[in-house]
Amino acid sequence: MNMLNVDTKPIDGQKPGTSGLRKRTAEFSVPGYLENYVQSTFDALGGVLGNTLVVGGDGRFFNAEAIGTILRMAAANGVARVIVGQGGILSTPAASNMIRQRKADGGLILSASHNPGGKNGDFGLKYNISNGGPAPEAITAKIHEMTTKLTRYLIAEEDAPSIDTLGETRFGDMVVEIVDPVTDYATLMEDLFDFDAIRDLFASGFTMKFDAMHAVTGPYATEILERRLGAPAGTVMNGVPSVDFGGGHPDPNPVWAKPLVDLVMSDAGPDFAAASDGDGDRNMILGRGLYVTPSDSLAVLAANAHLAPGYARGIAGVARSMPTSRAADRVAAKLGVNAFETPTGWKFFGTLLDAGHATICGEESAGTGSDHVREKDGLWAVLLWLNILAKRRESVAEVMAQHWAEYGRDYYSRHDYEEVDKAAAEAMIDALRGRLDGLAGTAAGPLSVERADDFAYTDPVDGSTSAHQGIRLFFEGGARAVMRLSGTGTVGATLRVYLERFEAPDGDHSLDAQEALAPVIAAVEAVAGIKDATGRDAPDVRT
Repeated sequence: MNMLNVDTKPIDGQKPGTSGLRKRTAEFSVPGYLENYVQSTFDALGGVLGNTLVVGGDGRFFNAEAIGTILRMAAANGVARVIVGQGGILSTPAASNMIRQRKADGGLILSASHNPGGKNGDFGLKYNISNGGPAPEAITAKIHEMTTKLTRYLIAEEDAPSIDTLGETRFGDMVVEIVDPVTDYATLMEDLFDFDAIRDLFASGFTMKFDAMHAVTGPYATEILERRLGAPAGTVMNGVPSVDFGGGHPDPNPVWAKPLVDLVMSDAGPDFAAASDGDGDRNMILGRGLYVTPSDSLAVLAANAHLAPGYARGIAGVARSMPTSRAADRVAAKLGVNAFETPTGWKFFGTLLDAGHATICGEESAGTGSDHVREKDGLWAVLLWLNILAKRRESVAEVMAQHWAEYGRDYYSRHDYEEVDKAAAEAMIDALRGRLDGLAGTAAGPLSVERADDFAYTDPVDGSTSAHQGIRLFFEGGARAVMRLSGTGTVGATLRVYLERFEAPDGDHSLDAQEALAPVIAAVEAVAGIKDATGRDAPDVRT
């Protein structure tokens, strides 16, 4: 094989966000752009000579072509073996599992998660370390540093081998192993959950719909739900992955999965419904007539995990991202286990999981998971819910009502202002940050500010620190709001506003969330002036 040493120059803007580098597909597919970022990743690791890497993605537009380039670069950089999901497909949790099971040195996951796909959509690439989790900030910072001074990249001149046929082939001195993307993951799920109980649940007439949103979880859900668990054919909707996700937006929330929501909210709807996102690491949970917020879902899963064989021993602790509601903290307190509050980004859970401090983790952005892998896992959450329903033989509504009666209800909502002017959004956050010290004791519309801060985190395991992770406003009476700019968008800025208010166990749990949170919404507007800063009268998405 002929290995090329190609001269190049740094490309501006190749700074990884909370989950790798995400850009418009048109930008990522410009010749040299992907190559620069991959070489910077390899160089940041100190080289990859002799390494074993896992490679796969969510099947979006440019996925297969990008994998071909990565294989050519891996060979030129001395990688010993690359394990690739057949057809370039690997859900993010399945990739994490494969890295761990095969004891690989790391992996490259090609996905922009819940962002739209297609030629005019988004593309992304992130590096996961040997524990199967996203690279920590020390590594992503090193990758960014390398992108600013890169002068060359290494690549094989020959075309990469096909990724469509199972088996091994040699590409120069490197072994390329094409594997079934579903089997190992499905087997892991069988080890964790009581499949016999779930089969009996389906056999009893229990009905379900799972919307794969034309994304990567289609093959996984079809294999597990319909083939291994005996759910009727057609339980999985939109189950064939598409390069543009069927022209839709593969984000499992009530806005982008509206057909599923409309179905389950009808009197004739299924008993249970769920959806997952582009790369399979997020989930939405619904019961007939009921949407379960991700924050509530995390709390319920933590409270009932012992019903599944894989967690019968109990859990060591619960970890949540800072914007996620405090519902899971109340469960942890009753169980007598640790509760951790981390910045947004699954990588912050990795050290806690590796150290055995936490077993179940979750984010308000519909990501939940456990110590079985080092990524959030959408289908895992769905299966744990099914295990709970199979054991308790109650409806989703009954499970939630009993949970609120025991722990109280944290009314919760997230308001997203998408693609707002980045400079204006940053100016608003900076101005608010500068006023934090003087906000305590001031009026905020119908509420009063008790305290305010800019969340900072010190990892209890490795001592690493992260600052400026989001503005927190605590109001008298226990309500809370969080404001932060998202790191997962590709155009402008996305302002996320998180709102919550606690209602005691003996309080009214029947209110609409937006109604219950109206005073908090008004208080945030009074403090921050979102309408003036963004020019928006209302958020684009409420979840």
